[in-house]
Amino acid sequence: MALIISGLGVSRGIAIGNVHLLLRSAFEVYERSLEADEINTEVKRFKSAVDRAAKQLKKIQESIPEEAPKEIASFIESHLLMLKDSMLSKAPIEIIKEQYCNAEWALKIQRDKLVAVFEQMEDEYLQTRQNDIDHVINLIQKMLFDQQYEVAEEIKTLRGSIIVADDLTPADTVVLQNQNIAGFITELGGPLSHTAIIARSLGIPAIVGIQDARLLLKEEEQIIIDGSEGMVLAGVDDKTIREYKDKQKEEREARRRLESLRDVSAKTKDGVEISLQANIELSEDIKALKNSGAKGVGLYRTEFLYIDREEPATEAEQLTTYRKVIRALKGYPLTIRTLDLGAEKEFDPQYQGPLAQNPALGLRGLRRSLKDTELFKLQLRAILRASVTGPVRVMFPMLTSYEELMIALTVFDQAKRELKEEDKEYDADIDVGAMIEVPAAALAANRFAKQLDFLSIGTNDLIQYTLAIDRIDEAVNYLYDPLHPAVLKLIQLTLQAGNKANIPVSMCGEMAGDPRYTRLLLGMGLREFSAHPTTVLEVKAIVNASSIKELEPQCKRILSAATRPDKIHSLVDSLNNGA
Repeated sequence: MALIISGLGVSRGIAIGNVHLLLRSAFEVYERSLEADEINTEVKRFKSAVDRAAKQLKKIQESIPEEAPKEIASFIESHLLMLKDSMLSKAPIEIIKEQYCNAEWALKIQRDKLVAVFEQMEDEYLQTRQNDIDHVINLIQKMLFDQQYEVAEEIKTLRGSIIVADDLTPADTVVLQNQNIAGFITELGGPLSHTAIIARSLGIPAIVGIQDARLLLKEEEQIIIDGSEGMVLAGVDDKTIREYKDKQKEEREARRRLESLRDVSAKTKDGVEISLQANIELSEDIKALKNSGAKGVGLYRTEFLYIDREEPATEAEQLTTYRKVIRALKGYPLTIRTLDLGAEKEFDPQYQGPLAQNPALGLRGLRRSLKDTELFKLQLRAILRASVTGPVRVMFPMLTSYEELMIALTVFDQAKRELKEEDKEYDADIDVGAMIEVPAAALAANRFAKQLDFLSIGTNDLIQYTLAIDRIDEAVNYLYDPLHPAVLKLIQLTLQAGNKANIPVSMCGEMAGDPRYTRLLLGMGLREFSAHPTTVLEVKAIVNASSIKELEPQCKRILSAATRPDKIHSLVDSLNNGA
């Protein structure tokens, strides 16, 4: 009898293979009180564990093949940097000395402090970075328990296997990626976890968030995973396997057709040029951007310059980073989003005071930058100085009020004046825009558009704020609906505001990269899309097969059905099916 298990599909495609359960030795951490004369020995024991963990990661780093995706190496490097950071290398030592406790317990206390901070962050990508904290801490704990890295030891011939694990660390992936794995299934993780990012970069189907997957699936059992649908099929018969093998073949042919569009312009059948750009996080993402055929970066996240470190990056460090990306783009535009963090004390891992009661409605985005205008100005100076290297735009996140915008623009002007006084070059005509991701901003978009050079709709937060739901909360994420009439109305208002002010409006949320909504957005007037590199070619294929003149009247009918959510979904389905 077939068993169907649902999870979160984070890397598309179909995989058929035998299960390999990645089991790990579990260990419990207990508190042990120490005598004063035991403290120095315990500190040395902790330091030794950190050193051995670093050596283990370096050994794995050296084994990374040259052709491996750059994301893997960058994740390993970030874990090595975390081992050196005082939040993991020194803070537990202070806890050992202050509380007279064993190293394992001190490390657990520090882990709980760090995770508490990350859990207060509203940004979904930043929340997933607590997985990296756990992976590094677990590696140190293993060294304290005198356990060696297990994956390499238990590995066998895994060609064509589907790995089922609680989670996969970047180090696991290095060990596994040369084995020609068919796919991944993990019990933990989300769409922005490193497991998901690596799976997409490798082009491997992956499903995460399946609780008890290692109990539901058996070793060597043949299963099917559909990364597009987030579905696992076990106990399947030969007929089902043949059907999915046919689907695999169809997917491969479709992928080849998409790849043939890489160097083709994005233009509708009636001649309307559409801008397709990509969202990136690190300079290593540019390889994926080029493979997608995207013509620039519509969203460059800069939070990595601030997290996992005691002090934010200096102006010089930021300048070097931005220039590296600009040069790699070779003339394509780069839109840099200024700092978008949400936890009040995200730069201070030692902070023990109260955290925000509701970080989603607290000090985050632009309001966080305006709380520390010197830090904000430092980033703006770095962006301005980088702008002479190539085309750059600045984008403020989470704009809410007109007063906020005026203050942000004043700080921006101050940064320009300072650079001019210091005889440092910058592009005086650099474009400044803002993200529309709060309902208040969409409703006031007409006023904002008069002061800005462009707007960008961040649908992830816009949908969550409009519908008052957290899409990663399993209790309410079924309510997350990009086609909700209120969401579509806010998108429409923003597009109309840009059109009236004669400035471009882009969309950089996940909705922009979802092929289900491409025709609707084209018909509503969106002409600039920025999405994850893996989705750009699919969007381009739909753009090139569409006619704006045909879509516009159909989309008007969809928007007029605002009181019937079920009707909207039905009409969008018809729109996509050419009905």
